[in-house]
Amino acid sequence: MVANNRRAYHDYFIDDTLEAGLVLMGTEIKSIREGRVNLREGYVRIANGEAWLTNVHIAPYEQGNRYNHEPLRDRKLLLHRDQIASLIGRARQRGYTIIPLQLYLKRGRAKVELGLARGKKQYDKRASIAEREAQRDIDRALRSRG
Repeated sequence: MVANNRRAYHDYFIDDTLEAGLVLMGTEIKSIREGRVNLREGYVRIANGEAWLTNVHIAPYEQGNRYNHEPLRDRKLLLHRDQIASLIGRARQRGYTIIPLQLYLKRGRAKVELGLARGKKQYDKRASIAEREAQRDIDRALRSRG
């Protein structure tokens, strides 16, 4: 795994996930292999029947020359037509968005895991934090017992 969007699990309920390939430039894949990626503000938008990964920061490659890539450029996602149609239908429902969850290399190719997400309200975030702390207390009590 190269990059993980931990903030997504805090801010959204993830209902479904999907794997997609990326169309990249040479300096982008080199920068990804170095782990210089930020998925935090990224999202997927669909235009003209194509899916685009927007607002994901891939740092410029340090040994790159004048042909280095633009860090925040839109990158095309490689998905089948029926997958894009399914995403369009589900994302049009009220409150849904498509966000990148993680970026990883699979057999030398960069892949991104997309999540169909619903925004959390502030009270939902507090409830999940309380649930996590309660589980931590239970684990701590079980460890001290035995």
